[in-house]
Amino acid sequence: MLTLYLKGEVPFKTVYVHGLVRDSHGQKMSKSKGNVLDPIDLIDGIELERLVEKRTSGLMRPKDQKKIIKQTRKEFPDGIAAYGTDALRFTYYSLASTGRDINFDVGRIEGFRNFCNKIWNASRYVLMNTEEYDCGQNGDTDFVLSMADRWIISRLQVAEQAVADGLDSFRLDLASQALYDFIWSDYCDWYLELSKPVLWDEQAADNLKKGTRRTLVRVLEATLRLAHPLMPFITEEIWQKIKTLAGKQGETIMLEEFPQADTQKHDSLASEGIEWVKNVIIAIRNIRGELNISPGKLLPVLLNNGSPQDRQFLNDNAVYLTRLANLESIDYCQPEQTLPPATTALVGTMEVLVPMAGIINKDEELERLSKEIGKINNEVQRLTSKLDNEKFIANAPEQVVLGERQKLAKAQASKSKLEDQKKQIASL
Repeated sequence: MLTLYLKGEVPFKTVYVHGLVRDSHGQKMSKSKGNVLDPIDLIDGIELERLVEKRTSGLMRPKDQKKIIKQTRKEFPDGIAAYGTDALRFTYYSLASTGRDINFDVGRIEGFRNFCNKIWNASRYVLMNTEEYDCGQNGDTDFVLSMADRWIISRLQVAEQAVADGLDSFRLDLASQALYDFIWSDYCDWYLELSKPVLWDEQAADNLKKGTRRTLVRVLEATLRLAHPLMPFITEEIWQKIKTLAGKQGETIMLEEFPQADTQKHDSLASEGIEWVKNVIIAIRNIRGELNISPGKLLPVLLNNGSPQDRQFLNDNAVYLTRLANLESIDYCQPEQTLPPATTALVGTMEVLVPMAGIINKDEELERLSKEIGKINNEVQRLTSKLDNEKFIANAPEQVVLGERQKLAKAQASKSKLEDQKKQIASL
């Protein structure tokens, strides 16, 4: 009303109304209940005794003091840790689903504090590998982009569009999720690892290394601008450290242009190639897990069947596979080649084989599998006996019976898989 009176204009064109923030038990926060959380305490942290004091001072119903003290000591036995402003902000964005009240649990902030740490550590890695090098910040074009470089640039465009769409539609939960997925998975978990075989290879061409350094720093800089409205403090801090390397001269990230997705930078071939690399690496890691093979042990790997495209992807990306999957060798099987006893995983129609001879201790592995099969046999017998009991079938709710049948089917499948493994190993 004051704005209309003084300036003759509507003060707000759009008002965003979010759900009610409740405590972790779904209760509305109120001073009388002693369940209010001060955002400053979540940001800076607070000791238990000070928290108890804050929650019990000035109560509208003093008779609830003992109850509030007991509840506070139970819920926060060590007080509240310091999570920082950006982690708290990002937590609320992630919970802001349309038309839904938020049951706020302090445990949620911890995950996003780890996210902030992930961004900080990623920026340290980038600076370590770019600070004293030419990253193309002067605008020269004497660089070559690897398939991984082209892939992360393509993925950045997808993230930029998803974040923009989320913000435009006031779906802050979708915008924050798109940003989280890109930074944590695409950039940190995969691209930073994919950059190492290039940067640490003494035989790699200088212009290829330059392309990777340029991509590392420029994608990080664009991501910081993308994240800045949601995480203003950490993004400003890191941006000030990398802006020159990224060819930026501004005083603050606040005045920089917000990233806009460029469809011309989508690269379907690079996306297919790196997705293929990821799937092969995940298949090998799964085999390691199944056979209890140490992540540090070098493995020989064979690829069989598949398509001409699979063979081309292997030729283009063998260095990534060897490094990231920790391989001794990786080769395509020759036609008519007799395949050794191996554990197999599928990537599309292509078989990924890890020969077992010399990789595992036969006697130890057979003993381990026998114990696992024995445990599962006991579970199968228990579930079978339960489901054969007519009284249980007649009296238990349908969903409970269905759940037990699903457990039995899962146990039988696991038993069959372990028995197949045992036969393979016994044949070595």
